[in-house]
This record gives sequence, structure tokens and C-alpha cells, in this order.
Amino acid sequence: MITVVSGLPRSGTSLMMQMLGAGGIPLLTDSLRPSDADNERGYFEFEPVKSLARDASWIDSAEGKAVKIVSLLLYHLPPEHDYRVVFMRRPLAAVLRSQAAMLQRRGEPAPNAREDEALSIHLQRHLDAVDTWMARHPRLKVYSVGYEELLRNPPDALSGLPKFLDRDFDLHSMAQTVEPRLRHH
Repeated sequence: MITVVSGLPRSGTSLMMQMLGAGGIPLLTDSLRPSDADNERGYFEFEPVKSLARDASWIDSAEGKAVKIVSLLLYHLPPEHDYRVVFMRRPLAAVLRSQAAMLQRRGEPAPNAREDEALSIHLQRHLDAVDTWMARHPRLKVYSVGYEELLRNPPDALSGLPKFLDRDFDLHSMAQTVEPRLRHH
């Protein structure tokens, strides 16, 4: 089985990877993307994931581990594996605010209100499509985690995770990784 942490960018996937690692689940990461003001504890990414549509030869190395895969790339998961997807859900307005702040910090222009509205519609359609696809995938199961709930009450948000992943891990250590000061948006 492969544990996949997914969701939209800026939805809390890095936090969930950090939490799973703190709970004792091995992570498939490469530390190539350094931490910064937007993710002070790091991004927990694995560079080959970005090429999943063209090359999935690395996927066997994810067996028994957690790997972060952005929702757009889920469609390219090889069908011969069993997946448990921990899918992060965050209100689209918060995702867009976080993305805009990230762009501004990098000196790039943030979307205007009209672009935000169009992007919000596009993202919602994407989420609807990926939800439908995940529900139909025969070897994929999904556990949704609300970002806001995770910040408010980590033990409740994580309570079903051990059963879902069929493994014991340290929920207390996982909950301890949540630091409200790191929430920028």
C-alpha cells in the first residue's frame, strides 16, 4: 500500500506530511525544495512526482511510505498499486489568499478579483472531477481532512486515520506538530 497525501496546492499537504512523519510513517521526500516563509518547516516533496504523467518508475519506492502528490497528478497513479489517499480540504477562498500572498512575496503579481473568481470556479470543477475519479478508482480509498478542523482540533481530525491506514502511529506526536503561528492566511 502507498499512502498519498493530496489536495490543492496551499491546502495543508505539507502539514499533513509533517504530521505523518511525526507519527512514525516513513516519508518519501528528497528535501530539494527548501523551506521558506510560506512553509517554514519545508514542503516534504519528492521531485520525481512532478513527472508522474510521463514516468512512474519511482512509484514502487513509495510502498509502505507516504508521498505528497498534488491533486492534478492523481489521475496518473499506476493502477497496479493500492493507495490510501489522505486528501486535504481547505476553503477555496483561503487557498486563493494563501497563493496570492505567496506570489506577492516572490514579487509576482497576484490575481485580481475577477481572476480569483474564475480560478475559484475552475478549482471547484477540478475538485468535483477528482472526487468522482477517486470514488471510481478500484484500488484507491480516500480519507478527507478539513484543514480548518485540523488546526482547531487535531485529535478529532485525525481520529479515524489509524484505522484508515491500517497502522498504529503516535497521534499525540502528530497533533503536537500543529502550530497556529505558522498559519499565515
